[in-house]
Amino acid sequence: MFFAAKEYTAAARVLVGLVEEVPEQTGPRLLLARAYYHSAQLLRAEAELRVIVERDPVEHYARLMLGRTLERQGRHQEAGPHLRLAAALAGDFPEA
Repeated sequence: MFFAAKEYTAAARVLVGLVEEVPEQTGPRLLLARAYYHSAQLLRAEAELRVIVERDPVEHYARLMLGRTLERQGRHQEAGPHLRLAAALAGDFPEA
């Protein structure tokens, strides 16, 4: 509902509580990271995404979001490995 209305800050406020209740679950944390990303709270998005990829290194969407979050911060060199790994995990291989 919040995402459809583009109310990302409000979504983050709700999701913070949910993540605190179930910190081991990836889904709510990933939604929180997306809410932070879309509301330009990039350091917070990065922190949540790093927790996810630390726990599950092959979570391709978290890798993709982490790469894009780093790019938005101007950290392109740091973003590259995450974006390449996300593409590989999703099966997006460049043409030979």
